[in-house]
Amino acid sequence: MATTLTKHERNLSAIIHASTFSKYFIPFGNFILPLILWTANKKEHQFVDYNGKQALNFQMSMLLYSIVAGLISIPFFIGAMPDLFNWDLFGIHRLSDLNNLNIHIDSDNFRLGRLFWPAGISGIIQVGLALVNVVYSILATIRTNEGEYFKYPFTIKFIK
Repeated sequence: MATTLTKHERNLSAIIHASTFSKYFIPFGNFILPLILWTANKKEHQFVDYNGKQALNFQMSMLLYSIVAGLISIPFFIGAMPDLFNWDLFGIHRLSDLNNLNIHIDSDNFRLGRLFWPAGISGIIQVGLALVNVVYSILATIRTNEGEYFKYPFTIKFIK
């Protein structure tokens, strides 16, 4: 790079990356604040333009991956729906049996287990995506404040 970056450009780029954490306080803040900062300054500074695109593309990619991970578990929930309403599952055959309540839970007749493993896998994927989002957003904030061009991994280029 032939030109040197000003402190203003580095700080503004770091603020764009750090503003993605506003999603914990403002709904869709991880898109709104970086978008406002990026569009206001993209024509004046090339470094800010690059980092704004990187931050927004990464946040959109994480949202897409999160939606896909959630959608994967839906067929398993639908497949387990008949078992959710099967009262015989817990030893209750009829509502009149509630007078003689004798709940017998056996591991052999606990058929809801197949409902929980896709939710568990989807949950693990969601937690992993959240950790990746936090770690790389912090790393991008630090690196851009030092004047480096940071490129997020696992990013789909929505904005070119």
